[in-house]
Amino acid sequence: MAKNTVNQDEKVIALKGKDILFRLVKYMKPYGVKIAAVLLLMLIVTGVGLLSPMLLKIAIDDFIDAKDVKGLALIGAGLIGLNLISMYASKYATFNMNKTTHNILRTIRQELYEHIQKLSFAFFDERPVGKILARVVGDVNSLSELFNKSVTTVIPQVLTLVFVTIIMFSMNVKLALVSMAMIPPLCVGLAGIQIISRKRWQVFRQKRSNLNGFTHESFSGMRIIQNFTFEKESGKRFKNSVGEMRSGFINAVKLNDWLWPIVEVSFGASTLIVFLVGANLARSGEVSIGTITAFISYTSMFWRPILNIASYYNTLITNFAAAERIFEIMDVKPGIDELESADVMPKIKGRVEFENVSFAYEKDTQVLHNVSFKVKPGENIALVGPTGAGKTTITSLISRFYDTTEGRVLIDGKDVSKVNLNSLRSQMGVMLQDTFLFSDSIKENIRYGKLDATDEEIIAAAKAVSAHDFIMKLEKGYDTQVNERGSRLSVGQRQLISFARALLANPRILILDEATSNIDTATEILVQKGINKLLSGRTSFVIAHRLSTIRDCDRIMVIDDGEIVEAGTHEELLNLRGAYYKLYMAQYSFLREGA
Repeated sequence: MAKNTVNQDEKVIALKGKDILFRLVKYMKPYGVKIAAVLLLMLIVTGVGLLSPMLLKIAIDDFIDAKDVKGLALIGAGLIGLNLISMYASKYATFNMNKTTHNILRTIRQELYEHIQKLSFAFFDERPVGKILARVVGDVNSLSELFNKSVTTVIPQVLTLVFVTIIMFSMNVKLALVSMAMIPPLCVGLAGIQIISRKRWQVFRQKRSNLNGFTHESFSGMRIIQNFTFEKESGKRFKNSVGEMRSGFINAVKLNDWLWPIVEVSFGASTLIVFLVGANLARSGEVSIGTITAFISYTSMFWRPILNIASYYNTLITNFAAAERIFEIMDVKPGIDELESADVMPKIKGRVEFENVSFAYEKDTQVLHNVSFKVKPGENIALVGPTGAGKTTITSLISRFYDTTEGRVLIDGKDVSKVNLNSLRSQMGVMLQDTFLFSDSIKENIRYGKLDATDEEIIAAAKAVSAHDFIMKLEKGYDTQVNERGSRLSVGQRQLISFARALLANPRILILDEATSNIDTATEILVQKGINKLLSGRTSFVIAHRLSTIRDCDRIMVIDDGEIVEAGTHEELLNLRGAYYKLYMAQYSFLREGA
């Protein structure tokens, strides 16, 4: 049973804010030099901003009263020059930080993708693909503003705040203190918003993930939707998903919108207090008009960083949910653990052994029960039995797509759980009933079996499985592009290409899971010749419901309810008149009645 459906909210493990920040900062470390350069430029911008009010104070107190035109002109020219430098420094810093941010996001996305590739089939069994895509694409993109502003906004603004505070206290302690009177109530308001807002943004991202999951599933199943005229109902469900995402976004934004009024009111009240107290101090002669003018500018400069930091704080709250969802996936440990000391699997000879193997996909639901058997190198084994009996599970354990619940799987005497996965799977060929082709040319799809294969080897493999003739009749032959999953080709044609891919891999152990089920009888006769060539000298496991295709196998094992109930050659099992005999006669009678 899936961990959640496309309409079910995901349960994401909440992380502490400091832990999220620490992990995000780690991605910035490799770009330390570039970030330092950006910071230096931002310090120039900050320095110009801090110097401007001081120059204005000097102009008012020293040059206006003295009617020093030359001095005023110099200060004016200095301000223009400094602000031009500041403008270009800010522009260059922003450009470089944007570039660095995209590099960081690329690193996170690559790391996330590579980690997901290492996860076991169980991970994908439990999650809709659309929800995984939402994290790799949407959630990673959401971190862009967070990284960007952390350097171009937060650090310079914090430094500005510190320097402005020092300047204000050096100018007048009373005015400095009253200008900060609104800080405590502001902090209380922001803390309250943060607690509720983060939960609301989590809900929004869950709803957005649901929409992505539903959309992906709908497009993947569009043939079914159109075939059963399900468009109207599917449209309603899509509308509901969009509505839930919209409601989640509005609820989150409504709360975030309170942030600005709180900060703006605090800023306005602080400015008013400074103006009133400053007027009284000016009347008593404690401060000059130039000092008050400069102080009001510094008060504005004091609150501007607070506004910008509050904006970043808003961004932080908004994107914490995205970071949580990314790190939750990264924290998922592969179900198939590979030991650091795992041995490299030598060239496989093909001896396979199951020792008292039991397996369950979920607790209390065993699929295999104490299965034991031995297969000699080069032996061809057929697995037959009713649907859900455990045939595919046996082959999945051989390739170690899952680990046994109990018992061991041995290849050439080596426990597959203790060898390097790549060295094991690279020597195996798996051909499934549900053939998957990539959005690429037919040639490149076959080349997946052997990445360094020549065109001649690819053509030879295609000829061996009788795929060459139909490929050459296509528009561009082997260079013909196939759509996602090979939708431009028939089911039988896709399986033939997949066969050529498996042949090209030249595996030591071959697994065919209902590989010829969708090929017509005439084509199957041709393909069977190619299969016989491939099976020669290799250990193979063939899963088939069409019993006529496995008559020549060295041994047939009948699987029922997770156990091997019979094993032998075709003739031996027929003579037993047991489970295999009943399956064979039932299929024979069905075909005869159909004829």
